[in-house]
Amino acid sequence: MSVFALGLNHTTAPLDLRGKFAFAPEQLAPALQGLRERLRRCLPEAALVSTCNRTELYVAAAPAPIQELVRPAIDWLAEQGGISGGQLLDHSYVMEEHAAARHAFRVACGLDSMVLGEPQILGQMKQAVRLADEAGTLGTTLHQLFQRSFQVAKEVRTSTEIGAHSISMAAAAVRLAAQIFEDLHEIKVLFVGAGEMIELVATHFEARAPKAIALANRTLERGERLASRFGGEAMHLADIPNRLHEFDAVVSCTASTLPIIGLGAVERALKLRRRRPMFMVDLAVPRDIEPEVQQVADVYLYTVDDLSALVQTAGEKRQAAVEQAEAIIDAGVQSFAHWMDQRAAVPLIQALNRQAHDWGEVELARARKALARGESPDKVLEAMARGLTHKMMHGTLAELHAAEGEERTRLADLVSRLFLRQSSRRGEAR
Repeated sequence: MSVFALGLNHTTAPLDLRGKFAFAPEQLAPALQGLRERLRRCLPEAALVSTCNRTELYVAAAPAPIQELVRPAIDWLAEQGGISGGQLLDHSYVMEEHAAARHAFRVACGLDSMVLGEPQILGQMKQAVRLADEAGTLGTTLHQLFQRSFQVAKEVRTSTEIGAHSISMAAAAVRLAAQIFEDLHEIKVLFVGAGEMIELVATHFEARAPKAIALANRTLERGERLASRFGGEAMHLADIPNRLHEFDAVVSCTASTLPIIGLGAVERALKLRRRRPMFMVDLAVPRDIEPEVQQVADVYLYTVDDLSALVQTAGEKRQAAVEQAEAIIDAGVQSFAHWMDQRAAVPLIQALNRQAHDWGEVELARARKALARGESPDKVLEAMARGLTHKMMHGTLAELHAAEGEERTRLADLVSRLFLRQSSRRGEAR
């Protein structure tokens, strides 16, 4: 099988371009099936990982010139984002075979994240694998690739301090808010969305005991469940424009394809607040808050990319943890490569077994006929042994006789290792 990864992330593509390639969970299955239809000639295995910081397509297919698969995959992904294949290539990367495996392992371990060692990416990758499996596009090779990446990530998490040297997006948001407001006990916070990231950020804010918490969500029932955990109130998304002025801090992360909070709503809220500052964090890709809000005085708007400076750490301990993690990843990649090499030999092994079985059936049928004619069992067994031996050795001996020079020397060495192994070992024992 050939394996490659095609993707764009926070290091190769700006936020708004990444937003064009964001897939909601319910979009993944039809997208993967559409890709498979595009590449139906080789029926590839495929999985899509789509997060705030990256969109990556992993593909495995039967042996073929890998460029025959990569170019159609690039064109397909570009179509999903409404841009040309050339534009996508300017902001993306393609990794093949072992490099693709290494990349998947590094992503799972959080080494390729905006937040070094951040744990959320592992859960997002597991969800992507589950959805690919449900869509029927996962397959044995990608299953092995991802399961091994999860095992490596677990070992990195337990064996190194990689996680101890990172600050989560949630913690970074709280730190920023603390720089803007003198006392977080006195602020009112609005969370928009009810997903994992909002739950994480709300947990960090709740620890600072703000004056009030509210949660707006498209589905009120789901919003109420999460809001009740934090002693807050739930509201509909439609209520945001009329109530935005009530909140000092707004954190948004939804799967909406269009902005939820527009420039006009923010400007009206500021007038009602008499220009008291508003702190806003947009963790969504695509954006939940219109980018023009960034230019409004008295509004402090941060995106996922803006938070990157806060979550970077340095120092000897961090470097040591990264080196330890890379060593664990190296071992994992080698193990996966070995599995791939073994798997490449499976068709040959199966063919050899079928051939041996067919030879055995032919000689066994001949022996049964001879026994039915009343021939001596010893002679029948000797004839069957000769027949099997002849069938097994005929092709090899014919190749040896036909070969010349260096080719014959190499072939003779291979035949000796294959057929004379046991006799040579007996000779060594004596």
